[in-house]
Amino acid sequence: MHVTSRAQRTSRMTIAAVLLGALMVTGFMPSQAEAAPASIPKPPANHAKGVSLIDVASGRIIYSNRGDEPMLIASLTKIMTAIVAIEHGRLDDLVTVSKRAAGKEGSSIYLKVGEKIQLRNLIYGLMLRSGNDAATAIAEHVGGSIGGFAFLMNKKAAEIGLSNSQYMNPHGLDEPGHYASANDLAMLTAYALHNPDFRTIVATKVRTAPNPHDPWDYKWVNKNKMLHMYEGADGVKTGYTKKALRCLVSSATRNGQQLVVVTLNDRDDWADHRKLLDYGFSHYPLTKVAAAGDPVLIAADAGKLASDFQYPLAAGEREQVTAVYENKDLRQTVYSLGYRGWMNYYLNGKRIGSVSIVASDKEPGRTEGQAGKRGAG
Repeated sequence: MHVTSRAQRTSRMTIAAVLLGALMVTGFMPSQAEAAPASIPKPPANHAKGVSLIDVASGRIIYSNRGDEPMLIASLTKIMTAIVAIEHGRLDDLVTVSKRAAGKEGSSIYLKVGEKIQLRNLIYGLMLRSGNDAATAIAEHVGGSIGGFAFLMNKKAAEIGLSNSQYMNPHGLDEPGHYASANDLAMLTAYALHNPDFRTIVATKVRTAPNPHDPWDYKWVNKNKMLHMYEGADGVKTGYTKKALRCLVSSATRNGQQLVVVTLNDRDDWADHRKLLDYGFSHYPLTKVAAAGDPVLIAADAGKLASDFQYPLAAGEREQVTAVYENKDLRQTVYSLGYRGWMNYYLNGKRIGSVSIVASDKEPGRTEGQAGKRGAG
């Protein structure tokens, strides 16, 4: 790995911007798909119309095919519904089920008009059983209406940087103007999996919840067969409509690395996901590029890296990573806190991540995101 300096050319960032960056300790910044090195075997054949494979921690899209093409996504829509509900709602709130929600067609958890159910349990019913009634009840409660919630969904898509997605409803029933791409769904899922509530819900195999209508509890068994079929599987969502056909987002964690696969319009999705996850784990392992405490030579100060930096790298890519020190004009308060700039990491000229640098007498312990913004570099 090569280190160069651009201190004099990059000292333009304001103190306010530096402080904002310092708050983004666990910020997720998605990256575009990257071509596999020539030495790496080609990804396995699959039956999907659209495919994406992403590393969750870094946001690196390891493989995609027609990944930026907008397509019908069926109940994969509910990934966005769930994260918006978690971020905008209060999970302990009681939601009153409307007539519109109780009567929603398609897959259901069989809610009844006037029933009061905790928002948290609605999200479990949404993600485990794909309840369209749950999706509608969530949208009305959190967004005030279907349209209001769709506004929040599209706002979140814009915030994450999803450029090939548009949401018209919270459940995924086919509707003109409702679509997403495989890459967008991969990036959305990677973003959502950084949320502990979302992560817990999608990994749950069976959930029970109070049932006000019967002497027994609701019992929801997750439709996602990957949770039983693949070692380390921990999510995420199934989907199907007659037009979208079979859609699936799955996640799995092995050796501290979590991957997500998205397939759209795939007639053999369970098998395809197993092969694609195996490919990612085998050929793009999470690799430590730099370690917390590594010294950094600065013209006026002695510094060190504040945290580890890891990235999924194929064979031969480690040698292609370069590091560039940048002095972000750290004056006054920020400088007094011990910050001495940033070490930005590049792969083939594209920024893949950044770690803050602290004075040598400061304790390491923070990083500024694990991947560059989409299209950066």
